[in-house]
Amino acid sequence: MPLEQIEVGLKAALMRDGCAMLSALLSELSVDADESRHGEECFGRRNCTVETVLGSIKLKRNYYYDRQMQKGRLPLDEALGLIHGYSPGLARLMCWAGAQSASYPAASEALHRYGGLKVEFRQIQRLVTELGPKLAELLDRPWQPEKALATATTYISMDATGVPMESQELQGRRGKQPDGSAKTREAKLGCIFTQHHVDDQGRPWRDLDSTTYVGGFDTAVDFGHRLHREAIRRNVFSSPKLVAIGDGAPWIWEQVRKFFPQAIQILDFYHASEHLKLLAEALEPSDPKAVRALLERWQECLRQNGLDQVIAEAITRLPRQGPRKKEADKQLAYLENNRHRMQYGSFQKRGWFIGSGVIEAGCKTVIGQRLKQSGMLWSIPGAQNILALRCATSSHRFDQAWDLLHPQLALAA
Repeated sequence: MPLEQIEVGLKAALMRDGCAMLSALLSELSVDADESRHGEECFGRRNCTVETVLGSIKLKRNYYYDRQMQKGRLPLDEALGLIHGYSPGLARLMCWAGAQSASYPAASEALHRYGGLKVEFRQIQRLVTELGPKLAELLDRPWQPEKALATATTYISMDATGVPMESQELQGRRGKQPDGSAKTREAKLGCIFTQHHVDDQGRPWRDLDSTTYVGGFDTAVDFGHRLHREAIRRNVFSSPKLVAIGDGAPWIWEQVRKFFPQAIQILDFYHASEHLKLLAEALEPSDPKAVRALLERWQECLRQNGLDQVIAEAITRLPRQGPRKKEADKQLAYLENNRHRMQYGSFQKRGWFIGSGVIEAGCKTVIGQRLKQSGMLWSIPGAQNILALRCATSSHRFDQAWDLLHPQLALAA
């Protein structure tokens, strides 16, 4: 007999035996609240099926109903933490799979393939819809600040990306479509990470597993508050070096100004390079080789704190008038406005990151890989629920929040 068949057969047998043992154990449990309260009537021991990580089990439990209050309760279900007939262990896996898989059907398939668990994908979606906001609220509460890392450089970064939305979420919104309409809503993502070391060539190394994320469809100010709360939890204001990295979006630097005024600001080097290229193209519109040569020389100037040299050279090449001069003036103004964020030579000498790759990768992995799949259209609540769970899993905080949501309850056997 092939080994695979032996493995699968043994696993199925062990799960059946586990179900029998779990069912026998739970049938012997009693809870303090399992008695009639004032105004309640007991309706005997009712049967139910509970889905667990081992499979389906049968339970009998008392049901109490208060006719005046028109409210019923199942004490054993409450004590066990059952959620719509699912055990807490299975519910945890369902929420995790719903967040981590590419879609709800993919989550259902993953649970079946990896655990032999048959869960209909709509039940996973239902659970995420119900528990996602509760987990998000727990994660967003004030927490005891983490221990400060006295020698760490701490980084804060923000970015945004469009998420495809259902039509009702887009009514009245302006966008980039030819008719001026929108197809997406902006999801904002923020991250915090630390750095202790550089490599042999002086390039920074991000600390392993130090990155945590927050995300939402908030306004810029509300998102700034959200990231600030995470910064307090991470104890970043006790860090000896606090650095904010971002692209050129004005909303990012406004939130840095409001919530992280002590941070050293760094404009993403590659974003700055895009503006150098636009400047070079305005000065040399018909010569791609000249544009490339200017860009390479100016990039090297920026790496040596040579922004003044870039601006001076560009000014000598400015056309006297016309659209090219207007574009060149626009790019020169951009460089001047971000001068203090572009001291890349000094930043690199201190061993700091000069690129916003961490948050850009986060937009692709935390948001894009789950919320921007082909054919997907989201409601704001549905997308927010998934985003909250994905931030939790990517920040290694999912289990922390879940344990607070479903604490272990003391049961008397």
